[in-house]
Amino acid sequence: MNLHQIRNATMVVEYAGKKFLIDPMLSEKGTYPPFPSVSQNNSNNPLVSLPISIDDIIHNVDAVIVTHLHYDHWDDAAKEALPKEIKIFSQNEEDATEIRNAGFKNVEVLQENTDFEGIQLIKTRGEHGRGEILKATGLVCGVVFKHSNEKTLYVAGDTVWYEAVQEVIDTHKPEVIVVNGGDVQLSEGGSLIMGKDDIYEVYKAAPDAKIISVHMEAVNHWTLSKEELKSFINEKGISSNVLVPEDGETYSF
Repeated sequence: MNLHQIRNATMVVEYAGKKFLIDPMLSEKGTYPPFPSVSQNNSNNPLVSLPISIDDIIHNVDAVIVTHLHYDHWDDAAKEALPKEIKIFSQNEEDATEIRNAGFKNVEVLQENTDFEGIQLIKTRGEHGRGEILKATGLVCGVVFKHSNEKTLYVAGDTVWYEAVQEVIDTHKPEVIVVNGGDVQLSEGGSLIMGKDDIYEVYKAAPDAKIISVHMEAVNHWTLSKEELKSFINEKGISSNVLVPEDGETYSF
């Protein structure tokens, strides 16, 4: 497999001969107003430009996976750029309806055993925060990729560490795991995605896996920097297990 980190949670995954675009946020830098943030960073989102052109990102993409509809995962630029006939997978029928209402004609709801061109796609649960904030953040998902010619890949999506993430790791034994780090926080309610301690829990659950932390430094409510995470994993002695890509960086497994 080949994983190309674009920006935020946006990634291009080449897997078993097919090319997937995950959570496309394709807007120009500064397009959207800031989230109300505990970090007091009031810059518009996204904070950084795309590392390559939109045309290069979407070139020859076979399918798009949208884990949820927050604008930092599915934005107006993506809706405009992607061909309306492209295959899109959503987490539920409610999201599928919204995507169809944007003009897309080939939208399918991910299941626990979805088949796409011989690749098994398994929808996984996530929790976009802890406690009361979940009423505001709404439902999210992740996805496990399986194929006989590839390592098992788990893209966890916008989730904190909790028992369902442990269950996915125990059940599917992924060899490559993409987590959304950055520990984004609104003005109140705590962490909405993984911070460094959550990522360490993922490592302890899957010590032989390669863990890639994305969703960092691209939206204004981040609180965990790439440098802080790198320092943390160095202190823990796990820098060969946990990778912190720059935008535009590519990994092959």
